[in-house]
Amino acid sequence: MRPIFFLSLAALLLGSRADTTEAEEAALTDPTAECAYFPYAPVDNAVSSFPPTATPVAAIMSGDTAGQAKFDAMKANIPNIAPKGTDGVIDKTIQDGYDHSDPDCWWTNSLCTTPKLSGLNMDIAVVPEPRTLGYGFDDGPNCSHNAFYDYLTSKNQKATMFFIGTNVMNHPLQAIRAVNDGHEICVHTWSHRQMTALTNEQVFGELWYTMQLIKLITGYTPTCWRPPQGDVDDRVRYIAQQLGLDNILWKYDADDWMVGAGEATPDQVQANYDYLVANVSAGTFDTIGAIFLTHELDNYTMQTAVDNYPKLAAAFDHIVPVGVAYNKTQLYVETNFTQPDFAQYVAARGGSTPSNSSPPSSSGSGNKAVSASTVSSAHGSQSTNKSSAQDSQSTNKTTGTSAGVPLWSPLTGFLALVAVAGSFIFL
Repeated sequence: MRPIFFLSLAALLLGSRADTTEAEEAALTDPTAECAYFPYAPVDNAVSSFPPTATPVAAIMSGDTAGQAKFDAMKANIPNIAPKGTDGVIDKTIQDGYDHSDPDCWWTNSLCTTPKLSGLNMDIAVVPEPRTLGYGFDDGPNCSHNAFYDYLTSKNQKATMFFIGTNVMNHPLQAIRAVNDGHEICVHTWSHRQMTALTNEQVFGELWYTMQLIKLITGYTPTCWRPPQGDVDDRVRYIAQQLGLDNILWKYDADDWMVGAGEATPDQVQANYDYLVANVSAGTFDTIGAIFLTHELDNYTMQTAVDNYPKLAAAFDHIVPVGVAYNKTQLYVETNFTQPDFAQYVAARGGSTPSNSSPPSSSGSGNKAVSASTVSSAHGSQSTNKSSAQDSQSTNKTTGTSAGVPLWSPLTGFLALVAVAGSFIFL
């Protein structure tokens, strides 16, 4: 019997999970199992074509002729606006000395959403439909998001997911689930740094490689993005627009990420949710809807979203993905994917559209209880708003521990299995 055991051991060590599918991963209910390493050939075979995941993109990858050609085609026309820091960290001296007239439409300085330079599209910070919430989550995919996504499915609720490239690299099956569940996928940069503090080539790379990776894994190329911390100016807007990306911001903020960073309390976050709901009752959204910033960051942010969903659903007439609110039926570059426009989405949920609903545009830019113990973080603690959202991860063969969830690695798996084998030897 011993030779059979060692054959089984070798099979497990060398890839018993290699055939894991998105559906199998989505069926997992143990966060530790969800966050285990899943071999995924498309990513494993392409790791060398993408930047390292622990740092901002330094430059266009060697051999990336398509990326280099794309950047070369736009670089002569990139606005002559100097970076406001280095390697994704804003220089406080530059910020303090910045012209108060805000010539760059720098959101971090003034919450500016109407570019100062001609030819640039306005940022999206609200939704046009009255009493409607543009629903979305930053910083995914979180490896342990199954309970959260199961809850959204139980409510027949779709959302706009802003994915970080490094997280997609580390958790490709979770990214595929988001698409399969019908959520909108947008870019949230490669390394979650402040974009105005990067060079032109770095800005390009942060967007380009996230787009390319999402395309590689899901088959679809996003046409929307959100800058980390909202940090954008006309230089960054130009580069993103040349890549076909609509810039989605917000006007209401849960500040939910701050709890894990020790910069806010759960009561303060709940007050932000309650403030949004109170504004619905006060008539603030009777003529135009809202976009609320929340995160798929960790156990707390996902569970807080679940806890508050009934309140939001009771307050707003409609909760929809941002693209749906803008009747953006062709969400990706690829034309083999379409989603409902606003009226179709609302009708499918059994609702009716208001008489002043926006006209459709064919193109353009059963309850399941979820307890805090069933949704666990696999996203590195975002200790400051200048840190990477997942500095601890280097490839989708992630090792180590994140927020208390032990992550699988080939080495730790090997040592554990050797230990088990040893126990059989001495029986």
